[in-house]
Amino acid sequence: MKNELKRKYSYLYRNGLSIVFVAMFLVTLAAQAVTGFKEHNQLLEDKLEPAVTFSQYLGTGHFISATFENFESEFLQMALYVLLTVKLRQLGSAESKKLDGAEDVDREPVAAPGAPWPVRKGGWVLKIYSNSLSIVFILLFLFSWGMHFYGSWVDYNVEQKASGKEVVTAVAYLGEPRFWFETFQNWQSEFLSVASIVILTIFLRQKGSPESKPVDAPDLETGK
Repeated sequence: MKNELKRKYSYLYRNGLSIVFVAMFLVTLAAQAVTGFKEHNQLLEDKLEPAVTFSQYLGTGHFISATFENFESEFLQMALYVLLTVKLRQLGSAESKKLDGAEDVDREPVAAPGAPWPVRKGGWVLKIYSNSLSIVFILLFLFSWGMHFYGSWVDYNVEQKASGKEVVTAVAYLGEPRFWFETFQNWQSEFLSVASIVILTIFLRQKGSPESKPVDAPDLETGK
């Protein structure tokens, strides 16, 4: 079956969704780096500090913080979305499991030929694999949160030095409102976006999208 699909469809057709999103990610990350580089040097100039090169900028707290605070909120959103949709329901939403009855995602894995190797292996390997999506999202969130904190702390101390003020330790910076302001402004936007798609898919449709119910489905029909 796998080889048949490869012969039938081109690589771009088979992987178009991921290719487009990865490409958009790389383009916008590059644009962020270029514009952030210019902004950062303007700030340094205003404080009579020497400018940095582009390669130096990529290692600054300014770039690291701005990049990973966005990654952090996205991975938190996905981790919570994956975990909460296991138990929680929303009547009429395309993003929810049905209110009653068994679903394919709830069935116990069967070690049939063609199943992923962790399923055939069984035991603790299968246990981890059965929760691997949420585990990886949680680990990515924690790593991104740590990098965001590090970058924000470094950038804060650069500004402190430029203003003739004392630098702060990492522990002391945990008590600074700036870091938590950066954190919560990103988190709340992600929670709003998830709430939006959960609620709006009750009443609105997009023909052809797997994220929508069929156009003629009743509003109170739950699931896709």
